[in-house]
Amino acid sequence: MTTFKERLVTGETLNFFALARLIHPIAVEMYSLRGGFDGFWVDLEHSQATADQLRAVFMTARANGMGQFVRMAPTGYHEVTQYLELGAEGVMAAQIHNADQAAEFTSWAKFPPQGIRGMNTGGADCGYTTRDASEFYAQSNSENFVAIQIETLGSLEQANQIAALDGVDQLFVGPSDLSIALEVYPDFHSEKLWDAVAAVAASCKEHGKSWGAVAPDPAWAERAAELGCQLISMSNEVVALKQGVDAIKGNFDGRF
Repeated sequence: MTTFKERLVTGETLNFFALARLIHPIAVEMYSLRGGFDGFWVDLEHSQATADQLRAVFMTARANGMGQFVRMAPTGYHEVTQYLELGAEGVMAAQIHNADQAAEFTSWAKFPPQGIRGMNTGGADCGYTTRDASEFYAQSNSENFVAIQIETLGSLEQANQIAALDGVDQLFVGPSDLSIALEVYPDFHSEKLWDAVAAVAASCKEHGKSWGAVAPDPAWAERAAELGCQLISMSNEVVALKQGVDAIKGNFDGRF
């Protein structure tokens, strides 16, 4: 099966959603059954999940042909390697402030000599020891996906250096925190914000990397796509549930 990382490399634009509070395989399967979504990311910056929860949603994603990765605070090597061994296809660092911090985070996801990740073949990423160990070592660094969020002034100022880092596959714009940093929140259509987004897009183009973003609304998504955004994240399961409840209430308007 072609991975979402491989699809990004070929230039595809992918539709993603986020899971944050209801991290459950049924949520993944429901999105898959409704069609149109290529994958999702699990938000472990603002939420938490057990190993069993993560393993279940990753297995469900594989069964349904969906890509997935984890967003996390750049707090520790052990979390990165654990998520990858549980079956995450990649990791994304939130709240990065400079290129050195981004480089350190990236090193946690890569085996030597590219990084410092320790070898273990017992996880899902090595097929629970069923994959040839030498092949796993040789190919894992190029297979896993590493993204760095651009949502602070420091990361914005060093976006070009971050995009140039070996092992970084994507820069991912977080419009909420970035607009706060630029003092325009919650005006997601501020030209000051779009100037920043365009700068990120230009850095990615220069270094042959993709870029992604959370799209606050359809118009934002369209403008981002025009700038070359390849991974467009549209809302999350909590918003989907809220809108579903609101739609039901609207359909049964006389009952409420």
